[in-house]
Amino acid sequence: MRGAHRGGALGAAATMLEGLKEDVAAVLDRDPAARSALEVVLCYPGFHALVFHRAARALWQRRLTTPARFVAHLSRVFTGIEIHPGAQIGRRVFIDHGMGVVIGETSEVGDDCTIYQGVTLGGTSLHPGKRHPTLQAGVVVGAGAKVLGGFTVGAGARIGSNSVVVKEVPAGATAVGIPARIVTPKEVPKEAPKVAPEEASTETSAGLPQATPSASQIPEDDKRGRRFAAYGLTAGVDDPLAQALRQLIDHIAEQDRRIDELCAELSRCGMRAPEGGEPIDADRLSKLVD
Repeated sequence: MRGAHRGGALGAAATMLEGLKEDVAAVLDRDPAARSALEVVLCYPGFHALVFHRAARALWQRRLTTPARFVAHLSRVFTGIEIHPGAQIGRRVFIDHGMGVVIGETSEVGDDCTIYQGVTLGGTSLHPGKRHPTLQAGVVVGAGAKVLGGFTVGAGARIGSNSVVVKEVPAGATAVGIPARIVTPKEVPKEAPKVAPEEASTETSAGLPQATPSASQIPEDDKRGRRFAAYGLTAGVDDPLAQALRQLIDHIAEQDRRIDELCAELSRCGMRAPEGGEPIDADRLSKLVD
């Protein structure tokens, strides 16, 4: 009996050590300012907050709610990062800088997510059920962003800094603005090489769908950009409002051209054509939109 208990404790310790190694490796992989594992262990509050959270989460799961909240409070005091012990945090999560991060009770953060300073994963209702967001694997949330509500941010999605997200974000999409809007990739020249899809896993350690780093989900900026975009910024994306304005400008310019043709045809037929107004300067307006 004692041997079985000891074996279980050793297994739990080995699992915890493996998780710590993965957390350190995640920081070294995603932060060029990190120069050694020792530096990460000693100097990164995001790493410290995750260590505290594992302890708080273990107490929470044993229904020791007050001790769990106290450990989470200590984490907030020492790191400036508030993670409710009820939140589910996956593997290789990186909280960069971290000050002011708040992760609510029913939040779920999948594997390989990156969260920058000032981020809030908050709830918008008072009912005790699911009221905080779910981040699937590989999501990047930029500094100061607020993700509010019990919806899902899809695998590989990116939330731009200071955005306020109040509805679901599709997998691989980039959301920016207040309220956040989905920005779309700009048109790629036909001669551009296609990106081959990569393999996808099935499930993360938090029970969430794993990220699928393929061309249909995560745009490839560079070799590392397939799985990470600092502060949720993605190159080569276009604001949907800017797209709509450009289409309207092009449509009006085409209407002007056709009206001029009709007026010229009326003049050739000996009919009096109405005087036209000043034509739209489509090029100048398009540059203003861009």
